[in-house]
Amino acid sequence: MPDRAPGPGTHDPATAVRPPATRPEPEPEPAPAAGVPAPRAGGAAETTGPAAGAKAVQARVGLLVTLILGGLTALPPLSMDMYLPALPQVTDALSAPAATVQLTLTACLAGMALGQLAVGPMSDRWGRRRPLLIGMLVYVAATAVCALAPSAGLLVGFRLLQGLAGAAGIVIARAVVRDLYDGVEMARFFSTLMLISGVAPIVAPLIGGQILRLTDWRGVFLVLTGVGVLLTLVVWRWLGETLPPERRHSGGVGEALRTMRGLLADRVFTGYTLTGGFAFAALFAYISASPFVVQEIYGASPQTFSLLFGLNSVGLVLVGQVNGKLLVGRVSLDKVLGAGLAVITAAALFLLLATAGAFGEVGLGPVAAGLFVLMSAMGLAMPNTNAQALMRTPHAAGSASALLGTSSFLVGAVASPLVGVAGERTAVPMAVVQLVCGAAALLSFLLLCRPWRSRAAG
Repeated sequence: MPDRAPGPGTHDPATAVRPPATRPEPEPEPAPAAGVPAPRAGGAAETTGPAAGAKAVQARVGLLVTLILGGLTALPPLSMDMYLPALPQVTDALSAPAATVQLTLTACLAGMALGQLAVGPMSDRWGRRRPLLIGMLVYVAATAVCALAPSAGLLVGFRLLQGLAGAAGIVIARAVVRDLYDGVEMARFFSTLMLISGVAPIVAPLIGGQILRLTDWRGVFLVLTGVGVLLTLVVWRWLGETLPPERRHSGGVGEALRTMRGLLADRVFTGYTLTGGFAFAALFAYISASPFVVQEIYGASPQTFSLLFGLNSVGLVLVGQVNGKLLVGRVSLDKVLGAGLAVITAAALFLLLATAGAFGEVGLGPVAAGLFVLMSAMGLAMPNTNAQALMRTPHAAGSASALLGTSSFLVGAVASPLVGVAGERTAVPMAVVQLVCGAAALLSFLLLCRPWRSRAAG
């Protein structure tokens, strides 16, 4: 299968973010997925590079677009991580069991998964800007209602709506990246986004812990409401349209379903989608279980938990920057992705042995170290999975982004309640879920993506 390199005249927006000292040879791009509709003929910009509208946006505001996309990508960790230190308090305040309160995380995650399936094709048909603004407005309203929820059931319901609306920011941010970037530069930009959005999981639990010093868990949702309002205003004022009318799909639901079916029929795209989904599930098993593991099992305070969570996020961000600034363009994306998946699986195996007593009685230190390694390796897996999958879908970025996000959030939503099946006294279920998901991600990558064949073809 022939590789496709960017053609002459392709815009290089990465220089607006970080001018490289030397420009490495482009990573060979996989062939587009079968069944994905090609753009309608109408201009050179459609065939030789990003759309003219995308060029105009990048030229006009430059780094500001990067910050806005980073903010949209940071919305999920803000929505979940700022709330994490309050989970035990919500359990007491609403007189609900821990498993029910964990469903507030699952509901938000499931909403973000299902919402992407709708928003992705909508953005391919109507452009990126309109669906994004509508989604942000609904997100703000749902988050404000969460702050007033009188029962766990109502909180679960509005967390679901919050996730459905917040999906617009996730899926459209990835689609905009595909509008603006191509090839190796797209992988590098995903790593840049990880630096920006990675600040969210670092500061969110710290902010959540400090909010709990001043007020109760409802104050966390009030702060999230303010963040949503601010981000909505910024998007409305400064983020222009990146998908011009001539590159949009005019079909309705039927065409959207055919496009998604064509994407899923492509073995390699499906392989990267499953790889990213299982890797994210291992990450979300940690997100869902860590408040109870660190605070209930090992007796740490909410502030200590927030500090450890922030350190793990620093590891993810730093490794992501090593990926974007040192590895991308010098080492095959598949090689780096495979190494990251192997480390994730190995760290999960260590955590299972440690929590099951294979090394005797262990304290918080070894468990925290294993979680740090697992989280850091996500900085190698996540940006390269997204880049490799989206490089195969240049003319259906919204639908492809929706499938990538939906698979990740659905698998994560299934993994979330499994970490609590044995109660709040053992961390073994968390480690089991992480090991199974890490191994499944590695097998999906090897069996479906078959990276050794792509290297031989190149």
